[in-house]
Amino acid sequence: MTQSRPTVMVLFGGQSSEHQISCATAAGVLKAINRQKWDVVPVGITPEGEWVLMPDDPNLYQLQSGHGYTVSARARPQVSVRTGHPEIIVGEDTRHIDVVFPLLHGPWGEDGTLQGLLELSAIRYVGCGVAASAVSMNKYLTKAVLSQAGIPVGRWEYVTPRQWMDDPESTLERLRELGTPVFVKPCRAGSSQGISRVEDPFELPAAIEKARSHDPRVIVEAASPGREIECGVLQLADGRVIASPLGEIKVTDGQWYDYETKYFNPDGADLQCPADVPELAAKEIQKTALKAFDALELEGLSRIDFFYEPSTGEYCVNEVNTLPGFTPFSMYPTMLQAGGYSYPDLVHALLDEALMRTPGLR
Repeated sequence: MTQSRPTVMVLFGGQSSEHQISCATAAGVLKAINRQKWDVVPVGITPEGEWVLMPDDPNLYQLQSGHGYTVSARARPQVSVRTGHPEIIVGEDTRHIDVVFPLLHGPWGEDGTLQGLLELSAIRYVGCGVAASAVSMNKYLTKAVLSQAGIPVGRWEYVTPRQWMDDPESTLERLRELGTPVFVKPCRAGSSQGISRVEDPFELPAAIEKARSHDPRVIVEAASPGREIECGVLQLADGRVIASPLGEIKVTDGQWYDYETKYFNPDGADLQCPADVPELAAKEIQKTALKAFDALELEGLSRIDFFYEPSTGEYCVNEVNTLPGFTPFSMYPTMLQAGGYSYPDLVHALLDEALMRTPGLR
């Protein structure tokens, strides 16, 4: 008797400002999945939060001519998750789901909310669990946990909504102690959305308001000296966790790696892998990436971003991404490819690891 293929639901879109980037990620994953091994159910989430069955057409979701795809519920079958059962309901049909591949960047997808729904539904999924996703999405909590683990994270300050509304002047005075330049960031956002580089302290209020338009909680980071170095981490089905060769972003057009440069200006930055880092320093950074992976209780995949100063050999963690950019040309797949995993190999390694998990507490 021939056993049926496991079913993977590729979930994309979502309610965050990274909706179109999520769709572009789905294009790459849908194209890479081996249909002889997996049955695929593409499901999109509209910006309003509706779940709908989508065409299995990778070309539909790609970034094209500076524009991305937006999921619409118009004329699409509605999808709902059946709590307590690894199933989804599509119209009047019920479909068993073995694994979900969540490709939702940012809040309401990468932050533990979706992971909680999938846990309640007893559905296995690719990537980090509820707590790890929530903590890693919050830049303040990430830095607090990593600092407790003895991992350097640079100099930073946290701005809560109450602090900013009740006493903005003392808040600004505290932030000025970081010096300039600083980066003002939404605490829970990605793809460089809402981020400002501030050279003049008088620009801080406007930068904070810009960040608050994405998240009422804001983090302000002193610019760390050195180069932006990244390390991908991959957990395999047998439990092994590996660190990729390092990658480096060199911005060629503009001062920093902003949203437009990442996704709509291919000539604005060079992504180099492997990065030109001495072997001993590279091994130390990879070791720290694995330590951060364990400290935050991550699973499946992550990209750990560092600042590295060659003249001193010092480095610190900048950010942790539990669902890093995952198009075939993004840095995370590029680094894993340098480590021996093609894009399809990487997709299937993540699906195989998720399929081996036991739903519930691990």
